[in-house]
Amino acid sequence: MTPASTPHFSFATLADADRIHTIVEAAYRATGDAAGWTTESQILDGQRTDLDEITSLIDQPAGGLLTARQDGKILGCCQLERRSDHAYFGMFAVDPTLQAQGLGKQLLAEAERVAREDWGLDEIRLTVIAARTDLIAWYRRRGFRPTGVSSPFPYGNERFGLPKVEGLHFDEFSKSL
Repeated sequence: MTPASTPHFSFATLADADRIHTIVEAAYRATGDAAGWTTESQILDGQRTDLDEITSLIDQPAGGLLTARQDGKILGCCQLERRSDHAYFGMFAVDPTLQAQGLGKQLLAEAERVAREDWGLDEIRLTVIAARTDLIAWYRRRGFRPTGVSSPFPYGNERFGLPKVEGLHFDEFSKSL
């Protein structure tokens, strides 16, 4: 992506599942020179997700995986789900080679627009591993505030990764749209 370019946004189809899986794993689990600033490799090993979860998210009737594309190639994605009184934003990933160029901000802004304009919602929520202070700071700069709700990390469920540290949990954040 060039800095001046504008991506195209659309919800993923099942044909996109492999590319989305590649981006999500690279964004969350890459190490060394391949890692972007969003990697969780310092606190988690193993996979971030699998193709079953990705295809389930693509097929969900109340939302899906929103993608950012350029020239037809997926550059980033996020889960966007319509819940009763708010939108849920998750599995946010940008190709690590394209991070820190504004694509994440654009993708988040599009998710907020869909929730507000297409779904008529006035709030968006997300959860973040509390140890990810850099990521929390990024969301706070975009207007998200803590709700005070926390939930445990699913220790023992390898589908979500293999913790390297004890005490992981998720904190919930919300933003008025």
